[in-house]
Amino acid sequence: MGRSPDRPYLRRPRVRPWLIGHWEMWQLRGSVVVAVVLVCGAAALLVGAQIVPLRATGRDVLLTAALVLLGLVHTEIASKVERMRRRVSESSYYDLSSVWTFAAALLLPPPLAAVVVVALYSHLWVRVWRPAKSRLHRNVYTAAAVVLATQAAHAVVTGSGGAPRWTDGAAGLAVLALAVVVYAVVNNVLVVGVIALQEGSGPEPHGRVRHLLGKVDDIALEIATLSLGALTAVAVVLNAWLVLLVLVPLVVLHRADMARQLEQRAATDGKTGLLNAAAWHDKAERALRRAQRQGAAAGLLILDLDHFKSVNDTYGHLAGDEVLSAVAETLRAEVREGDVVGRFGGEEFTVLLRGLEPTSAGHRQMELIAERIRERIGQLAVAVHTPDGPLTIEGISTSVGAVFDLGRTCTLQQVLGAADAALYAAKRDGRNLVRFGPPAAPTHAFPGRPQA
Repeated sequence: MGRSPDRPYLRRPRVRPWLIGHWEMWQLRGSVVVAVVLVCGAAALLVGAQIVPLRATGRDVLLTAALVLLGLVHTEIASKVERMRRRVSESSYYDLSSVWTFAAALLLPPPLAAVVVVALYSHLWVRVWRPAKSRLHRNVYTAAAVVLATQAAHAVVTGSGGAPRWTDGAAGLAVLALAVVVYAVVNNVLVVGVIALQEGSGPEPHGRVRHLLGKVDDIALEIATLSLGALTAVAVVLNAWLVLLVLVPLVVLHRADMARQLEQRAATDGKTGLLNAAAWHDKAERALRRAQRQGAAAGLLILDLDHFKSVNDTYGHLAGDEVLSAVAETLRAEVREGDVVGRFGGEEFTVLLRGLEPTSAGHRQMELIAERIRERIGQLAVAVHTPDGPLTIEGISTSVGAVFDLGRTCTLQQVLGAADAALYAAKRDGRNLVRFGPPAAPTHAFPGRPQA
């Protein structure tokens, strides 16, 4: 599927009036400009080298026109959903046009497959991406990456003996699966690579690979779309009219993905990008019940920024929002994948630490995490803009209430109460401290299981 490098990777403009005026591509980091030019140039040269020996049949030309037409119809049917989906998506953007581009890779000579890609992405630019304020160079780069992906997938098909090979039995399924993997890998490597070049290594490499590749749901959507493209190609070989049936599940897939992204946005705190209170409570409750069933230990942290009201009163609420965002980034960097992090309200954050050892070693691990978070927040230097000019806010501190050994039968509400009491103990003892409270009292034991 076409994956677009849709991140705000522009830095301070560098005006080069002799190079196509003020086109925004020249505002990118130099290594990114080189990558964009190389990928687009490679796609153009590769297709150009195949045009002269091309011997397209009338059926090939007709099939090219049919795939373009179906792709245009698909875009028009789903254009409203796509525009809304692009507005709510905060990760790499996936369009579903690869149903047609992947089918073209399997069925057509590479130059004609490139015609399908260019036609569909030009239409997407006019109908979806330009109204959504996307950048032209991103669309061009994405189209070039897809052209190279179709070339790679077609090479898999050619190497296996062509269409008769991949429509026959288990061997045909293996060829199609390999083509799906090759298409996805080439496309993602090119797009993720240019994002990585722009973002650099960054000060916090934790979770960087996961951040670049996207969520599991996004990857699953990509594989599902390519699989639908493979079925489209098989339908064309067996009975061309069957391809019309693809439009219905494709539109449903659009709407299902839109609903998923809206659900994700509804669960996210707008200022920090963390889970909001309701979503955190729901996810943490499930994690706690799972820990109780498995007899595992977990830990709960409640963090409250000290004297945060003075930040808002002194520098303004926008500056306060920048501080909250910086604290959220610190929390994401210091916890492990699978831990449940959320903004509980105001300047209060909550973290459920999962998979701790139900021993003193697990308690010590939780202490180290809590202290490291407190220290990292204390080291923050948040650059903000104020009416009086730019400045840096430092000296931020937080008080932390912690509870360990939750592999019992207490409810999340009881655990929160115990951690909240520990938080107020930290406030009373002078702030900028971590205080552990006793485990919450369990309500009842599971049948046949001794109470901890």
